[in-house]
Amino acid sequence: MNSPFSTIALIGKHKNPEIAVPLLNLADYLAKSNYTVLLDHLTASQVHTDRYPVLSLEQIGEQADLAVVIGGDGTMLNIARMLVSYDVPLIGINQGRLGFLTDLSAETMFEALDEILAGHYSTERRILLYAEVIRSGTIVYKSLAFNDVVLYRGMSSGMIEFEVKVDREYVNTLRSDGLIISTPTGSTAYALSSGGPILHPSLELIALVPICPHTLSNRPIVIGPEASVEIQLRSSAYVRMNCDSHSCWDLEQTDSIIVRRFPKTVRLLHSVNHSYYRMLREKLGWSEFP
Repeated sequence: MNSPFSTIALIGKHKNPEIAVPLLNLADYLAKSNYTVLLDHLTASQVHTDRYPVLSLEQIGEQADLAVVIGGDGTMLNIARMLVSYDVPLIGINQGRLGFLTDLSAETMFEALDEILAGHYSTERRILLYAEVIRSGTIVYKSLAFNDVVLYRGMSSGMIEFEVKVDREYVNTLRSDGLIISTPTGSTAYALSSGGPILHPSLELIALVPICPHTLSNRPIVIGPEASVEIQLRSSAYVRMNCDSHSCWDLEQTDSIIVRRFPKTVRLLHSVNHSYYRMLREKLGWSEFP
């Protein structure tokens, strides 16, 4: 075995029994090629096998040379947040709908993985965001986001109002349905549907994208990677914050939200012929005629 990777973790979409067959096929294929195969405990509960060691994600982070994620982009977002501090490279095999992050297909995964495991791959480093909610001088909530940190009006029917600062400098007071603070990875997600720019993943930038602003002159802006964004709520409407549509927090009127770049990056591996622009054409339907 001549590979930069020897211990490979397989992680599947949680509570999805459809991943059992392709995941076990992949596990058996890797084991026959003399790789050590690990399963995380949630994945193991779906595939029902005792042939491979079952570890927690923290143990996988400490022991694996590589993690292969089988599922959709939501699964990859979750695993990336969990493993980012361990710098384990990630490969995504798409069994979801879009596949911006999980770019290998299940039909060709053996051929693609053979190339990657032989050392023929390209590497991307992608940034994450770290968000804190401060209430009465105390941090009451914190979370990582690979895609975006979103403030939104929840169940309220009215707009919310909040003050935005960048590096402690006042930018504006925004009345809108919310605000998206996005990484380049998240620029093709909720930020894109709200009129934000597509940022190439090689850029270390942060986009601020208003959601349905009251004033049409409130446009998305892009700031540097070391900038700190502070948001102070100004309305009493029901406001929530979520990170990657995963973890949510109910905000109070006196809360401040601080969002900045997380110091560590996610390492994604792709086939050598991977093209970001080709992926955009395919996923967004560019160059198609009606």
